Amino acid sequence: MSDSGFKSVRDADEEEFSWARPEGETVATGWSDEAYPNELQEIRTRVHRRLLDRLNLSNLSERDQEEAENEVRKIVRDLLASEETPLNLEEREMLVEQVINEVFGLGPLEPLIKDPRISDILVNSFNHVYVEIDGRLHETDVRFRDNRHLMQVLDRIVSAVGRRIDDSSPMVDARLSDGSRVNAIIPPLAVDGPHMSIRKFRRDVLSDEDFLRNESMTEEMLELLQGVVRARLNILITGGTGSGKTTLLNVLSESIPHSERVVTIEDSAELQLRQPHVVRLETRPPNIEGVGEVTQRRLVINALRMRPDRIIVGEVRGAEAIDMLQAMNTGHDGSLTTLHANTPRDALHRLETMVAMASLNLPEKGIRAQIASAIDVIVHVQRMSDGTRKILAISEVVGMEGEIITMQDLFLYHREGIDADGNVEGHFAATGIRPKAAERLLEYGINLDETLFSNLGLATVVR
Repeated sequence: MSDSGFKSVRDADEEEFSWARPEGETVATGWSDEAYPNELQEIRTRVHRRLLDRLNLSNLSERDQEEAENEVRKIVRDLLASEETPLNLEEREMLVEQVINEVFGLGPLEPLIKDPRISDILVNSFNHVYVEIDGRLHETDVRFRDNRHLMQVLDRIVSAVGRRIDDSSPMVDARLSDGSRVNAIIPPLAVDGPHMSIRKFRRDVLSDEDFLRNESMTEEMLELLQGVVRARLNILITGGTGSGKTTLLNVLSESIPHSERVVTIEDSAELQLRQPHVVRLETRPPNIEGVGEVTQRRLVINALRMRPDRIIVGEVRGAEAIDMLQAMNTGHDGSLTTLHANTPRDALHRLETMVAMASLNLPEKGIRAQIASAIDVIVHVQRMSDGTRKILAISEVVGMEGEIITMQDLFLYHREGIDADGNVEGHFAATGIRPKAAERLLEYGINLDETLFSNLGLATVVR
């Protein structure tokens, strides 16, 4: 059964893939129309049409999912048995699975949705589909029949969440039933036909041990960050698209005590907090008439009335920045959020811009004072050229000097080059600076060893 949980009509199949990994090479799934003779494609189309004639789709949607799938599978096998063209067992089972995915899944995308190694699926056109595996993009041999086929899949995805995509609304954000994010854009805005991107939702949440195993940080960095969370310091996680900001936020949230009430606010619910007392809020786009929108700013304001111990904003991107900063400055410490930025310093500039979007006409120095008072630690992450993710900097906001926000780096990643296999080489190192927040950590019973911040002997080579 499809992870997506949609009941409708498409093709593809499930298979354990042994895919080549080198970037730029085509990923062979073995399930494109081009991989099979026209005769098999005609049989599949014919069987699919005959199946629709025999099925009561409205009645099928009311049945238990597994029971309905088994019933359809039996009907498809019967229909294939009545075909005049002789089929071997492998061909027969392949066609059964493809038709099943037409009815219950997302068609040609179904094998990609089911493969746990894929993090992103990028549909550039009906005959060009790419995936991201281990941080690198690969072209696949997955194909839709035509643009109409692709549009049918898009219609099913967006209609399942009560939205639509057509000429009057050519852009849409949606979510699959497993939490995967979907963005689609169609003509006339997309020149070459419909485009779709799917950011898959991980079922297995990465842990701090995974970060250490993947050499995304060192044990000393992890110990500091865990202490910062427990001491209720406000943390801003920055980085580019796909750098792992939300994943790191999930990992850091594990240090939040289970006795605290946490309110999360997101555009698309992705956070997977393990605490028992969590309230999850999600924005709502305007409806077809253009009304009913609920923005992150309204949710942040509402969250303040919900007696939160901590507020976690999935990503700050607009006027809600001022309300978040004021919350951090008025007793809601220990908050965490993410923000797109190229460096920790750029993150502060972006925050200034977002506060200005609230049109409150605050003086520049006043905005910076709010930021310096609210944000305690900035963690900057980046996806490297070899696909790995690393924490490039852990920086502490110290305060103001004149009209400038001052920061100090506590840990840095020093990139040294690329080896013969294309892997990034470098090392993590402490800067030797003791954090200003060390006293706050002691107040919460967190006594970090002085050698933790020493730049002697700490350099950890990462290959």
